[in-house]
Amino acid sequence: MTSGRGAYLRVGLLLAAGLALAVALALFLGGNRIRHGRTFESYFRESVQGLEVGAPVKFRGVTLGQVTDIGMVAALYFGDESLDLDRDTTRLVFVRYVIDIGRTGHLADTASVVRAGLRARLASQGITGLAYIELDFVDPAHFPLKPVPWTPEYDIIPSVPSTLAQVQDAAQALLAKINAIDIVAIGQSAQRLLDDVHGQLAAGGDAQQALAGTAALMASAREAVERADLPGLTAELRATAAGLRGVVGGKQVRDMLAASTRAADRLADASGKLPALVTALETAVRRTTLGADDLQADFAPVLRDARAAAANLRDTTEALRRYPAGVLLGAPPPRENDR
Repeated sequence: MTSGRGAYLRVGLLLAAGLALAVALALFLGGNRIRHGRTFESYFRESVQGLEVGAPVKFRGVTLGQVTDIGMVAALYFGDESLDLDRDTTRLVFVRYVIDIGRTGHLADTASVVRAGLRARLASQGITGLAYIELDFVDPAHFPLKPVPWTPEYDIIPSVPSTLAQVQDAAQALLAKINAIDIVAIGQSAQRLLDDVHGQLAAGGDAQQALAGTAALMASAREAVERADLPGLTAELRATAAGLRGVVGGKQVRDMLAASTRAADRLADASGKLPALVTALETAVRRTTLGADDLQADFAPVLRDARAAAANLRDTTEALRRYPAGVLLGAPPPRENDR
């Protein structure tokens, strides 16, 4: 029995040694050995749950370094000072990591790449829950660099919220808006609305009366349509349309249209001759006016003499009518008293 237990023990030790050797070999061959490292640090406002020392630092999936230290900013930079809990910087978590410069190529100084938008965020490795640091370029206007009230020991690469943190923040904001909604008041308003609708639809309500009036109107319209004899009216309209087509297409209408066309042509010809005729009439009128003026000038003395003779003849006739003897025999002899 003792020899059997010893054999089991030796087999177990051999298996454990082989497993440890395999793990060491895998770590040696696949590990990220940093030959020319440079240390940076980032500050996170969110939880770094799942991030451990030795976690990889990647840039778009390429491993560039590993995490070397994780802790609280208050313990690292404020020491024995009294903490101001109202200050947000005292609740920050710092993460320091080493990046192999030989894998990044020659880059400008840290300030330049940070101004260009280089930021650090937490990312998760699938469903394992293990976290790592992911470096990437973002819009610096959306995530500006915020100064810190201490002097950092290493160059700072600012952090941005992780995707999970952004989703959580959005969900919390949505829940806050939902909580701000007065559900009870909305329910009461909906109940009052339903009560009003029920009252309107009940017997004697406005909606019920409106529906009854609509039904009566539809019935009246249906009766009017039935009395109108729409099929017969349609047949009459069709017959009228056929008669109109026959009249329009008849010989008399065509002859009338042809005569109208000829009359229009003659009228157009006459209209074309009107300007010359008008000009000739104007010339004749002007000539007649000039002739009348000349005649008036020639006959004016004759007319005056004739007018004077007529006046003398009128006086003589009047005298003859009154005193015919005096005109024929002369004036009477003077009286004795006149001598």
